[in-house]
Amino acid sequence: MTSGLVFDVRRFSLHDGPGIRTAVFLKGCPLRCLWCHNPEGLSPEPELLNRRERCVACGRCAAACPLGLDPRAEAGSPSCAACPDFGACAEACPAEALQLVGRRMTVEQVMAELRADYPFYEESGGGATFSGGEPLAQPEFLLELLRACRAEGIDTALDTSGWGERALVLEAGGLADLVLFDLKLADDARHEAATGVPSGPILGNLAALVAAGANVALRLPLVPGVNDALGDLEEAARFAASLSLGMKVHILPYHDSARGKYALRGRGYPMGAPAQASPEGMAAATREAARVFEKAGLAARIGG
Repeated sequence: MTSGLVFDVRRFSLHDGPGIRTAVFLKGCPLRCLWCHNPEGLSPEPELLNRRERCVACGRCAAACPLGLDPRAEAGSPSCAACPDFGACAEACPAEALQLVGRRMTVEQVMAELRADYPFYEESGGGATFSGGEPLAQPEFLLELLRACRAEGIDTALDTSGWGERALVLEAGGLADLVLFDLKLADDARHEAATGVPSGPILGNLAALVAAGANVALRLPLVPGVNDALGDLEEAARFAASLSLGMKVHILPYHDSARGKYALRGRGYPMGAPAQASPEGMAAATREAARVFEKAGLAARIGG
């Protein structure tokens, strides 16, 4: 049976599509957005997070390490990655100071999790959302999950950056009831500087999805100093409006709540120390962004 790597299953989600949803986060992403909120989903392999403040110095992790290392110091290092029983130290840790991120699940195991929440979907008009990472990075697993949900009448949303082979994007978008499509920057070079990949293939996939009749809602993460300038917003709005007037656009205000996740992985936050707007300033910026899209004939709202 087809399986994939999942790093989180989040129940009762209210920000990943309509109604009450179960969000399934697939591991692996080809983009490297400076502001990524889920850095634990970037690598396509399982990882160890090291929550040193929880350590009770019991020594059980070291006793369980097949390489004879001290995981308190080596977790996440190249030596650790070569472990023949990766994650054994996390399983042995009673304080959950070491946490294994990424577990292999079959399609049936994921479906069992979704079925448990089916009554909430019926009451609220919700369903399952497949996110990441980038769910398109695990194509066979994603497509089988979408087909299984359709067979069982579970509404699906695909939360994607749009980076992938055109045929895959169209197939997955056609199977999903809703595509939550990230629109970060229209400018090719600036998009690559901020995310690691050019915008051209992504915008082409977006246009192809809309032309194919997929139900697409745009999501624009508004990031200070990256894409919040009036010119950037107007360029993105013009492109979106050229595809479909009235398209729904969600403006997502930037926050740096993921900063601590990078520290757990032993890495610095790629955004560094951006001049983050005050809550009042961010609220004003998102309202202005929504007005730009509305002026272009698009239905804009703040939040997911």
